[in-house]
Amino acid sequence: MTPGEIEAALQAAIARCDAMNYPLNPQQQQILRQVVLESLCKEGLINSNRQEWQEINPLDELTLEQRQSFLQFVREKERQERPWKVQLMNDWLQERDSGSVQFIRDRFGLSWLNRIEPSHFEKYVEIDDEPPMKLKVGDRIEVSNALWEWVQDEGPCSRQWFVCTVLQVNEVRNGEDIITSCIIRLINTGMEYEIQGIYQWNRYYWRWLQR
Repeated sequence: MTPGEIEAALQAAIARCDAMNYPLNPQQQQILRQVVLESLCKEGLINSNRQEWQEINPLDELTLEQRQSFLQFVREKERQERPWKVQLMNDWLQERDSGSVQFIRDRFGLSWLNRIEPSHFEKYVEIDDEPPMKLKVGDRIEVSNALWEWVQDEGPCSRQWFVCTVLQVNEVRNGEDIITSCIIRLINTGMEYEIQGIYQWNRYYWRWLQR
């Protein structure tokens, strides 16, 4: 079974509990996932060392409408330079309604929220979309060698990924458009590079660090 198939089966079980008026709270859902994965690993049906089994994208668990509301919420908070996760936590601690994303608290809870990493957003963002998560100084990302050399999917010069740290982020307005560049430092060599159009023409050549 693939991670997607396992998640689909778990979601079907959770939905059946709801239909029979025995809904599982977020903590019970998390326990269910953990027990199922541990059982599959014990039976040798999946390899517990493979990261893909441990890193099922939490955004896959949302409906299309929920995911759109959540991504819009994240984008708005990023534009306001207010950490979206902190905003949700403050709402919950102070018993405030979170508006269009209140369903996260009611349906999914803190355990789901803590699973979200920046890399999870990439699956649901098209190349010409505004990214939900903006780069900040100190972020760790991976950049492709396609930024500075010709690469091929097959051949002697293949694509490679290098971990780096974001040192500086700059925005320049060009008419109605805002062009973002950033300066990065490669972890393995210490070399520094400036990447122009990080959200525009060079969007294909970087990704959030895969944990």
